[in-house]
Formats: sequence, structure tokens, C-alpha cells
Amino acid sequence: MVTLKNTVQAKQTTLVKERTTLQAFRKFLVLVSALTIALVACAPQQATESPERQVATSVAMTVSAIEGETATAQPLGTATSAPTEIPAVMPTLTPILSTPTAFVVASPPNAGGSGAGGSSSKPDYNCDPDIGKRPRDNEEFARGDKFDVKWTILNNGLKTWATGKDLTYYSGSKMTTSTFVQLPEVRPGGTFSVVFDAVAPSIPGHYVMTWKLEGGFCWPYVAINVK
Repeated sequence: MVTLKNTVQAKQTTLVKERTTLQAFRKFLVLVSALTIALVACAPQQATESPERQVATSVAMTVSAIEGETATAQPLGTATSAPTEIPAVMPTLTPILSTPTAFVVASPPNAGGSGAGGSSSKPDYNCDPDIGKRPRDNEEFARGDKFDVKWTILNNGLKTWATGKDLTYYSGSKMTTSTFVQLPEVRPGGTFSVVFDAVAPSIPGHYVMTWKLEGGFCWPYVAINVK
């Protein structure tokens, strides 16, 4: 606001100066005209009126012109109306927020004992090798101790395991002398037990031995600590 008022006042001052200059220039022209008329009147020529009369007429015209210019040129007054102010308060913008979409996390098959609709969902081939498992996970043995490895493998899938499926040593510390055994036919819900003689490693530590049932859907294992 202060800057805008200063700009208006500066423009008004400039206009006043220009009008004052124009008035002075017009006065100068009037005086020159009067002197010219006076000189012409003084020249030796035949005139209809006396030189004194002509000079008086010129002076009167000059004074009348000056008074007219003074009456016409009025100084610019101070602006009484303030320029329109720019509103300081900007309109408030209401943010548009998208409503988040709800995602439903489905439970995996067999979670909580049942699937959709209250019925369990089982794969065709699946097993549980931990029924009556020996030794227990992380059971401790001395170096070189002998122990039994026992897995009772449950067929908890939907299809029968054909006769001759191979159960073989897969990875980790080999603690048994046997590395291979064939299973008989095992129907859904049926079990088959496997027992091996094993020996604990001679160096203290944590040891894991993993076996694999043909088809890759069953992984019996042993995990012990040697002290």
C-alpha cells in the first residue's frame, strides 16, 4: 500500500511540473508577441491608431492571456480515494483426499484348522514327519554318542503315495550309516516309521541333518547339540 501511494504522488508531482513549464512557455510567447507588436507600432508607417494606443492594447491582451492561463491551470490536488487494495486473505483451498481402499488379508490354507466355508483345504501331496520324532530338537549329546533317529511320517495329503517312494539323505551333517530307504504304499491318513542308527559328531557344536522324500513335499530332519 505504501509503495502504491508513493507512486501516485510521484506521478502527480511530475504533472504539476509539466504544467508549470507549459504556463511559463506560454507567458514567454505572449510577451514576445507584445514586444513585436510594439516594435511594429513604433516603425515609421501609416497606422490607423496611435502608437500609445497599440501598446496599451498589447499590454491588455498580455495580461488577459496570463490571467486566463492561471485560471485554467489548477494544481492537482491530493488523491482523496485510495487505490483498490489487494485482498490480503487468499481463498482457502480444500484438499481432496482419496479414500484408502481396504485390503482383506486371506488366511493361508489350513490356518486355524479350516479354510473358506469352514472346510479344510489340503494339497494332493503333503506330510508330517514329526510324529514321535527322536531325538527332540536341539537335544544334547556328548561327542561320539550313539543314538536312534526315528521319524513317523504321516500322509496328510489327498492322494496315496505309491509303493517305492525314496527317502534319501539330502544335506547337513551325515550322522547315520544309511542314506537311502524305500517306503511302501501309504494312503491318506496313513503313517510309516523309519528308524536309523546315528552317531554324534566328535566336535562340539550345533548340527542339522536333512532328508528328502521323493517328490520334494516332505523334509524330515535332525537337529542336535554336541557338548
